[in-house]
Amino acid sequence: MKIENYILLLAAAVAVANAYTPSSRSAFLGQRPALVTPSSRPLISMDTESDSLDDATRFKLEETLRLTLPDLQSLRAAEAKHGMPWKDSIDPKVEDDDLLYMPFWEWQMDFMKKNLSNLQVVACTDGKTDFSYNENKDKKARVVNLCASSDEYRKIRMTYYDAGDNTQVFNSVWYPDPKYNLPVLGIDLLAFNRKKYLAIVDFQPLYENEESHATTYEHILKPIKERYDSLKGRMSSKFYDETQFFSKEMLFARFDDEDIVHNDLAPAFQEYVKTHLNLIRGTSPEPENVPKVLARQKEYDTYSAERDPATGLFAAMFGADWAGDFVHNFLFSMSKRPDGPLKIPQMGGPPSSCGGGGNPLANHSPQKIAPHQKAATSEPVVAARR
Repeated sequence: MKIENYILLLAAAVAVANAYTPSSRSAFLGQRPALVTPSSRPLISMDTESDSLDDATRFKLEETLRLTLPDLQSLRAAEAKHGMPWKDSIDPKVEDDDLLYMPFWEWQMDFMKKNLSNLQVVACTDGKTDFSYNENKDKKARVVNLCASSDEYRKIRMTYYDAGDNTQVFNSVWYPDPKYNLPVLGIDLLAFNRKKYLAIVDFQPLYENEESHATTYEHILKPIKERYDSLKGRMSSKFYDETQFFSKEMLFARFDDEDIVHNDLAPAFQEYVKTHLNLIRGTSPEPENVPKVLARQKEYDTYSAERDPATGLFAAMFGADWAGDFVHNFLFSMSKRPDGPLKIPQMGGPPSSCGGGGNPLANHSPQKIAPHQKAATSEPVVAARR
């Protein structure tokens, strides 16, 4: 991005801010802004993920826009836009309308609102596509996304995928504000046919050595993990390398007993989320390290986008064009996108057995498809950090 374009974007942001009513701008003084409907609000579209814009400049621009444009739509309003939290599945054949991981979504939303400072809604868009919701009525599948930021976190994104009893997924990734040199919090919870389950929750390190972070953390996770024998599994090395961007205290489980979701996974997930925020609060900010931390978060995004088997799922359900943009421009929005056709990892089906058996992350040769094509795959496993 040329510097003159950068200046123009900042000028546009200021102009839009000046166009708001005084009551809306008074949000900076702690007063509740006047309600402005989405249709009456100006829309700023910009590509802040361009490789031509260095990471530090991009972050400063995003921060300027976030602080200049008051958040006029509450997190709850953004959630309710697509009927969340859902009570019923999109598949009318589902006899039990309980969406397995919806309580995780609801707990996280409540936790964020009660505990994060200056929590703001971030648009789920890359400037051309709205990623907040998509559905395939014929295949009875839908996905909803929500994105937010706060003083503690540069980006928190949440995804819920509902395909009836066939597949239920809750995914969330929490990127600390880069003034905190700390690991990313990654959450991925999956259910297949309400018989096979996969769970991953982790403080995902940005470096090979834990000591490279501002604060070490595995010792505070270990006592939590020790309480849950069902969550002490090991990830297969055939897809992700657990020595890269995974900690030794990762919660990992494949199981076929749904009671584990409620009895073990739910409380462990909540403890990891609380501990991550406490880690940030107990760490001194280091503004001088922002460029280094952003560079590592970018490496994290690129590594994840290249290996995410969810790409195949989304391409099969919503088309390759949408899936490619979704993975690179929203899920891992700092990732470096390769040229050429979309690459989709060929994945197997759901976990074939619990515990050490089976390999839900089995990797085959990547498949390349043109943007206009749909992925000719069976429904793949959605893996960690999506």
